[in-house]
Amino acid sequence: MRKLAEHDKTKVIDLLSERLAFERSSVKLYDAIIEKLETSNDDRAFTILDELRLQRDHEQEHEEWLAQEIRALGGDPRVTTELAELALRESKGIEDVILDGDDQLPHLLHGLLAAELNDNAGWDLLLALAEEAGDREAKRQFKKRLHEEQEHLAFVHLAVRRLAFRSVLGEEVAMPTTA
Repeated sequence: MRKLAEHDKTKVIDLLSERLAFERSSVKLYDAIIEKLETSNDDRAFTILDELRLQRDHEQEHEEWLAQEIRALGGDPRVTTELAELALRESKGIEDVILDGDDQLPHLLHGLLAAELNDNAGWDLLLALAEEAGDREAKRQFKKRLHEEQEHLAFVHLAVRRLAFRSVLGEEVAMPTTA
C-alpha cells in the first residue's frame, strides 16, 4: 500500500475510507437480512442463510483490514472523509430497503444485489489503481477481496434470478446453496 500511497497518501486514505464506510454498511445490511431470514416463515430463506453468514464474515474482515491499512498510512479509520461521506449517502437508499423495508426475501436480496454491485466496483477501482501504481502487495490484497466480492455478487445475482423465474414464469427452482 505504501507504493500506492507515495502518489497521494491523502487521496489513498480517502479511497480506503470510502471502502471502509461501505463495508461497515454492508455488515449492517447482512446482519439485518440474516436476522430477518432467521425469523422468516419463508422456507427458501433457510437454504441461503449459511452462505449469507459467510459473506457477512467476509465483509467484516474487509472492514477490519481497511481500518488497519488506514492506520498504517497514518489515517484515522473513525474519520469520515469526503468519499466516505459519499458512500454513506449512497448506501442510505439500500439501507432503507433492507433495514426499514419489508421482510420479503425478493426485496431483501434485490437491495443486497445493489450493494454487491457497488462493492465490486469499489474494489475493482482500488485494484486498478494498485496495478497502475505498480504496488504488487496492494494489488494482491485488493484482488483477494475483489474475488470474494465477485463470489458474493454471483451468489446474490443467482438467488435474485431464481426468485424472478419463479415469480414471473411460475417455475419451481431451488435457491442456491453456493455461487
